[in-house]
Amino acid sequence: MGFFDRFRSRADEAPLPGLPILLEARGLPSDLPGLAALVPGFEAHRKEAEREAWVDAVASLHAQGLALPEPWRDAQDHVLPELVPAWLAEREGRWYRGFIEGLSQRIRVGDVVMPAAWLTLWDQSADDVMELALDHLRHRSEGAFERLPSGAYRGPWRDGLDAARLLLPELWHGLFKDQHPFLAIPAADTLLAVPQILLPKLMDEVGRSLQSGAKPLQLAVMERIGDQLMTARLQDPHPMSAPQKELKQMDLLEALRQQEKDLDPALGLPATVSMVKTGQGKPLTMALWNEGAPILLPETDLIAFSARNGEALGMFARQTLPRIQELRGEAVTIWGPRRLRYEGFPTVEQLSRLECFATAEQMKALQTPGGKGPSAPKPGPPAPFSAQGASPLPRHLKGAGLGVQDPE
Repeated sequence: MGFFDRFRSRADEAPLPGLPILLEARGLPSDLPGLAALVPGFEAHRKEAEREAWVDAVASLHAQGLALPEPWRDAQDHVLPELVPAWLAEREGRWYRGFIEGLSQRIRVGDVVMPAAWLTLWDQSADDVMELALDHLRHRSEGAFERLPSGAYRGPWRDGLDAARLLLPELWHGLFKDQHPFLAIPAADTLLAVPQILLPKLMDEVGRSLQSGAKPLQLAVMERIGDQLMTARLQDPHPMSAPQKELKQMDLLEALRQQEKDLDPALGLPATVSMVKTGQGKPLTMALWNEGAPILLPETDLIAFSARNGEALGMFARQTLPRIQELRGEAVTIWGPRRLRYEGFPTVEQLSRLECFATAEQMKALQTPGGKGPSAPKPGPPAPFSAQGASPLPRHLKGAGLGVQDPE
């Protein structure tokens, strides 16, 4: 009898918690919009921990002011992938995962970016939903790349999902026989590709997209080497290394501009960030540190210091800032590019410990329209250079929102 008694005892186990009780325990109403259609999914869970996790997902969405999803049977036909800047994915806080440097992949359900909690309510894995989304995009990707007058190739779809088609390499990896392609997604509806010999033309097309007023996605170009797609790492003396670095820095400046909107004003002032060029045409990012209020400093190439009265104190390499041990930066909790908060301001003696890019006099000249500015640091006394005399910007980048620009 003992053997059968063990089976009978299962009926005496505590019943699973019902949805009304779990909602009430979390202070949630039972009439949330869209909840009724999802109840069968809740009832299908036969473990208490699964039911708790399900209701926790509902509570998470409610706390963020996000809607409940349609049931999976209705939503599954409308999932599509998208690529966005990594800073944007982090800022918006929906489900995402990294793709390559600077880019993240997400899932859209119709016009809505999918929150991670939806996966719990659907009882679906992120991998399975992404695979289905990619399959849907694959079926919407008929057609051949178009050759533009510049020689670059552009995807024909222009449906707002062109950038996401980077996730489908079978569409573009065979465009150029025996050559790894360079690619760009300057906007969500633009996918560009060229063989290596036409890399300058690809950057021309990126510039045209930028000047057209299209909302930028990523300006830096990418390359596929073997089976790996990555942001192109073009090093000197490659002729396009400076333009590529400039495009990457413009992506960074955009992230910093957006980040400023979410910084707590009580922490201090975000440093103004711009771009300057050396006499050799090398682009550098520069943050302006004004004496007075605490500063929120991003990781730029240079720091320009300005006294309380506005007097220029010089421009220095940011990487040498740790030489001033008396000043310690505190990391700011914020999405996107890293920033450090500094409360103090360096003395003249402390500034003398840093690697000088431009003296106070040269910094004043650079700030004067038409004036002469500094050169890149070299052994011996710094030699003057003119911002106008620096190597000209690529034509497609003129007027593209740089901090210090060459004249036409």
